[in-house]
Amino acid sequence: MNPGMIGAVLGGLAVVAGAFGAHGLRERLDPEQLGWWQTAAQYQLVHALALLAVAALIPQRAASASWCFSLGTLVFCGTLYGMALGAPRWWGAITPIGGALMIAGWFLLAWSLRGR
Repeated sequence: MNPGMIGAVLGGLAVVAGAFGAHGLRERLDPEQLGWWQTAAQYQLVHALALLAVAALIPQRAASASWCFSLGTLVFCGTLYGMALGAPRWWGAITPIGGALMIAGWFLLAWSLRGR
């Protein structure tokens, strides 16, 4: 796994998603759906930057954090994007799994930085 490459791709796609939400979906989605879309794009961009930081600073010591950031972003943002586009609302029950993975990634990153 290359966290830098994944972070760069996720970052670019987050900008695309944010622009698409602001310009292409604004009039097609209700406010709740648009909020889900915006939250997904924001969290995706933040975790893309986290992956880039991991790749630049401590790639060997933070592999677990990278995996959690990557999978968490996929699950959390993917379910929100899906619901915004009309997926069943029960997908919202899956969203916290992605959030938990992202939180775990931050704590694993902190653990990997101990004693530095």
